[in-house]
Amino acid sequence: MEPFSVSQDEVQAPLSPYLGKKLTVKDHLAISGFWLATNAHWGALLVVMIPGEIAKIAPSNRAAALGLFTAVGAIFAIFCPLIVGPLSDRCASKLGRRRPYIAVGTGVNTVGLLIMAMVVTAFVSQAGSSGHTGGSLLGGYSVFYYLLLVGFLIVQFGNNVATAAYMGVLPDLVPDDQRGVASGYYAVMCQVGTLVGAVGAGLLLAKLPASAQYGFLILLFLIIGPLTLLGFKENALIIKPKPLQWVPYLKSLWISPKDQPDFFWVWITRFLVMLGFYGIEPFINYYLRDVIHLQNPASASGILIGVILVAASISGFLGGSLSDKIGRKKVVYFATGVMAVFVLGFSFCHNFLQTLGIGTIFGLGFGAYTSVDWALGTDVLPDLDHAAKHMAVWHVSMTLPQSIAPPIAGAIIGAFVLEASPAHAVTYSRTGYDLVFIFCAICFILGAVFLKNIRSVT
Repeated sequence: MEPFSVSQDEVQAPLSPYLGKKLTVKDHLAISGFWLATNAHWGALLVVMIPGEIAKIAPSNRAAALGLFTAVGAIFAIFCPLIVGPLSDRCASKLGRRRPYIAVGTGVNTVGLLIMAMVVTAFVSQAGSSGHTGGSLLGGYSVFYYLLLVGFLIVQFGNNVATAAYMGVLPDLVPDDQRGVASGYYAVMCQVGTLVGAVGAGLLLAKLPASAQYGFLILLFLIIGPLTLLGFKENALIIKPKPLQWVPYLKSLWISPKDQPDFFWVWITRFLVMLGFYGIEPFINYYLRDVIHLQNPASASGILIGVILVAASISGFLGGSLSDKIGRKKVVYFATGVMAVFVLGFSFCHNFLQTLGIGTIFGLGFGAYTSVDWALGTDVLPDLDHAAKHMAVWHVSMTLPQSIAPPIAGAIIGAFVLEASPAHAVTYSRTGYDLVFIFCAICFILGAVFLKNIRSVT
């Protein structure tokens, strides 16, 4: 095939090496595999490790402390993709457009994990010897809280550099008629990854020192990262574009509801669904402690997330391929409806068995939604030449809620204190959690309602 021609100030995506081919299972696993590592990493950190560590470092106001920690940490998740996405679109490396950023970002991510491991180890050592948490600083939090946050910010920066480029891989490589299946593989890798992280941290590593827990996450990246980078094929740009003009680029980030209505509404609907999801996820550990009254909420949260994600993996794999046949919208309507109804079900749970049952059905809805999520996003991209830039803008619809929902949920939960023990380990009442579940259900419903505005996708 003849090489395309392009002027120096334009970017035109290189032809996919998979064009005209049927992707094999091996191809799909190579293209989607990195999501397993990065979601295992986030499943362990956000569901089990960080909530547990914040509960020890800031026991007297753990809900607000966790909400603030999560929100500040997500800042890089908002801005990194918007910068790295277009830079990777223009990357003329012989390794391809995406590989260099994935490799560098993964390296920075591991450095951040090492720093967090050292902070937690130092905190445990000092708390064990002196009986206190390091004194209060700005906002009433200890020095260890802020040092842990620094490590977390480095983790966020590195991970979002890697994933911002990685998000361009699916639209770069996967033919149009196979994106639903590819999106299903993405969903399964995400669910299985989170399952590995949450269960691994909650059950297998909970009693081990911090070095083992963080070492487990680093090992996943060291194994899966190279397998991903070497596993998929990627053509390099033929002509190196001129440096990015940042002012015009920043103006181009605006999604016009008039000129790009479908992309705009996909962004809005995903933002709302993720706003609901991240209102719940960081506080699962605390919900099991305060409402279900479990003695070991870290292990229990791993089990609950495990059950949810097994269900999500099943519906995720089926939903992606089903959406290629019956349309994306029908799957999303069903999924968000299930999520809205059953998130309210958590308000009526009084024991762990009931929570597992509600979580299973919620997981089926969540898996069905995520299976179509990527396919729907790629279906409405304004153009494929700047796929990573557009996917970065689309990705903000998931990362921005991570900075908005946790402080809201943390403030709501924190407003309803049930009791504080002599050790100042506060306990929160069911009322705050119930209000958060209602908030999340409204977000899921609105995500379905606004989906009707998308015209080019059935």
